[in-house]
Amino acid sequence: MTAPPRSEHSPLVDRAVGVLLGLAVGDALGMPTQSMSRERIADTYGSITGLVDAVDAQPIAPSMPAGSITDDTEQALLVGELLVSGGGRIAAGTFADALASWERGMEAKGSRDLLGPSTKAAIAAIQQGASLDDDPGRFGTTNGAAMRIAPIGIAFRPDQDILLPAVVEASWITHNTGLGLSAAAAVAAAISVALEDPATGIPELTAAASQAADALTGTGNWVAGASVGARIRWASAAAADLGEAEAVEFIAEIVGTSVASQESVPAAFALIARFGADPYRTLLHAANIGGDTDTIAAIAGAVLGARHGTTAWPKAVTAQVLERNDLDLHPLATALLALRTPTSASNTRVQA
Repeated sequence: MTAPPRSEHSPLVDRAVGVLLGLAVGDALGMPTQSMSRERIADTYGSITGLVDAVDAQPIAPSMPAGSITDDTEQALLVGELLVSGGGRIAAGTFADALASWERGMEAKGSRDLLGPSTKAAIAAIQQGASLDDDPGRFGTTNGAAMRIAPIGIAFRPDQDILLPAVVEASWITHNTGLGLSAAAAVAAAISVALEDPATGIPELTAAASQAADALTGTGNWVAGASVGARIRWASAAAADLGEAEAVEFIAEIVGTSVASQESVPAAFALIARFGADPYRTLLHAANIGGDTDTIAAIAGAVLGARHGTTAWPKAVTAQVLERNDLDLHPLATALLALRTPTSASNTRVQA
């Protein structure tokens, strides 16, 4: 049974729900445009101004109805459920099995929205007999860890000694590279900082994100690629001073919107830096920008939801997303907040 947002909850609970709801709303807005160019989006839909059905020719989500979520939200909720059931820990083997089971379920439904390239390669290796000691995530550089990391930002406070080991534990099985881990750290840190103090300004949130990314740049395996933290700082500062059309052009054409961690995650923070005062407008820009639109919008939605809460998103839009996907986000959000203590978080250990 789908439940509407509950305004009677405390501000912290409302903002934790806002993280998951913002992720789902951004994901649903970007669903019909994912993996399409800006030009093709404009030719196909005109401009995305709300939730729309995916066209038959949508490359990943053909004909999906308006308001449908994708792997971004589904995998984030999976991470959250595993985190709660594990008392703040995520066992790598359990996570791998859960991801494989999730993909089998998607395939059975005929969905094309399956595991991303890094996650798929790691899980396939495990399913074919590789052990965890073989480091199956050693080539994972894409944004799969970043797209599903939001529950870690809810469950752990922003102290880097607490938060960053939790990011690694939730990510290394598929994304054990400096690029993959630093991108996930940036998203988790921004969410955690915003939940800790909603008065934190957007420049401070992007700074926290880039600093967390810097801290994990040398973690895991080295793979060639630009620094995620440096690109967040550069893209956010540059976009913030541009006009609306110029900012969108800069992010789409210069920052980049591919599944690469060093493109899509800085793109999400650049959109937040330029348009974050209007959260829903930020997500609409993400849905129209081309490339990995659903992930960029989902990340931006999670971060801005942590700052503004459920009221950041239009009631009609949230109602449609919740109804379409039969979501009740409050139980998971409150369970994740129950983990948000230094005592429970300090028990998290890096297993890579």
